[in-house]
Amino acid sequence: MMNNDLTFTPANENIFLDLGFDREEASCLKIRADLMLDLQAFIRSKDWAIEEAAHFLNETPFRINHLMSGEIDEFDIEQLITLLEKAGMETRIQVFPKAA
Repeated sequence: MMNNDLTFTPANENIFLDLGFDREEASCLKIRADLMLDLQAFIRSKDWAIEEAAHFLNETPFRINHLMSGEIDEFDIEQLITLLEKAGMETRIQVFPKAA
C-alpha cells in the first residue's frame, strides 16, 4: 500500500540556498548553473555530438563532456561567458536590490 502522506517543501528561487550554501556562494553557483544550462541548450539545439561541439567551441571533447554532464566545478563564470560568446550569444548580468 502506498503512503499518500508525503509533504513537499517548495524550493527557493536559488536551489543552492536550500542545499546549505551561504548566500554569496549560492549566488555564484546559480549564475554558473544558469550559464551552463544556456550552453547545454545551445549545443542540444544544434544536435551536435560532443566532438562537434568541442570543435565549434575550440575546446576538448573532455571539457564539453564536463559541460554537458553539468559538472559545475569544472567551469568558472568567465569561462562560461567566453564559451557563450563563441556560440554567438551575448551575456548580461542584471543586478537588483533585495526586497525588504
